[in-house]
Amino acid sequence: MYTLKGLSVYISSIILLFFLFLEGNSTVENNFNNAIWNSQKTNSTLQTKNETMVDVSELHPYEENTNQENVWEIEIPTIGLVAPIKEGTTKEIMDEFVGHFEHTALEKGNVGLIAHNRGYPKNYFQNIKDLKIGDKIYYTYKNTTKTYMVEYITIIKDTDWSYLENTEDNRITLITCVENEPEYRRCIQGIENS
Repeated sequence: MYTLKGLSVYISSIILLFFLFLEGNSTVENNFNNAIWNSQKTNSTLQTKNETMVDVSELHPYEENTNQENVWEIEIPTIGLVAPIKEGTTKEIMDEFVGHFEHTALEKGNVGLIAHNRGYPKNYFQNIKDLKIGDKIYYTYKNTTKTYMVEYITIIKDTDWSYLENTEDNRITLITCVENEPEYRRCIQGIENS
């Protein structure tokens, strides 16, 4: 029968083995293979034969570190939008995210984004029709946030891709459908504040 402390050490060892399997870290793995559990120590440490203490909590980077350096999102305060962005423009991506046009810029140049505006699980661009000249758009990529001011609001044909061409200035282009007009798209462009 396991004591409460022994059970905690056992569970910690299972978690450690799982992360070692995922990481493939041979140094830590060798220490683990040579380790003996010391019931006098706390349940978050592992004592090896050479008395080296390994803090098990440090071996859980997924729980401790939420990978904040990879934040990719758009925020438009005037319409209450905060949405995650993902590469691609397929229906599957747009059902959960704002899609990024793969051939457009990620940081410098013209960042092209697309999203649904109604009738789907996520309709992130449902209110971009309410944007006005001068409204702010915040775009975050890898923890760097850029601020854009809306300068162009127009309706384009669904075959007009000219608004997504790269530009020398930094801008963001938002595209969504026009309600009940399947051959047209709503296009909003913002220019980066300097």
